[in-house]
Amino acid sequence: MLRIGITGGIGSGKSIAGRLFHALGVPVYDADTRARWVMEHDEALRSELLAAFGADTYDAAGRLNRPVLAGTVFNNPARLAQLNALVHPHVGTDFERWATAQQQAGHAYVLKEAALLFEAGSYKQLDRMITVFAPLAVRTARVLRRDPQRSATDVAAIMAKQLSEEEKMQRADYVLVNDDVQPLLPQVLALHARFLA
Repeated sequence: MLRIGITGGIGSGKSIAGRLFHALGVPVYDADTRARWVMEHDEALRSELLAAFGADTYDAAGRLNRPVLAGTVFNNPARLAQLNALVHPHVGTDFERWATAQQQAGHAYVLKEAALLFEAGSYKQLDRMITVFAPLAVRTARVLRRDPQRSATDVAAIMAKQLSEEEKMQRADYVLVNDDVQPLLPQVLALHARFLA
């Protein structure tokens, strides 16, 4: 079974591409969603996060306090690295369990969708990499429509923390262009056929 990563900068449309693959019957592991689940349900990780970031990391109901944690790490590279060093191994273990189950179910390939596959180094555990590309102006406009609480400055700050689109495209095995000009579905169908072959 092939393990394929799908990534792209904020606003590129990697989640849309992931949903298209999922509609074709491909199991898709949404690493960002699963990371939040693991941070709330993995007792060992909860203990590590509480020790590293304090009692405010979780609210009174035991849910991850994402705004507080984000505020702690967003402009502090050392704290962000500390958070990633704690979370990524647990998410990696969760993905391995999930992928094994998909293989046992007979799937030809699975996708691992995440914004930071290259940055986090988790692409090394995958067989192929797809990056979803969209021009900067298109990406910015999409994020501002989707997240009205964010300003263009906020979006630029997030983009600055991600690898450039050019670097992602150089490192990827396949590029899906999602520029609102070229249709995405035919590109996904072509890759799907290739992976099944």
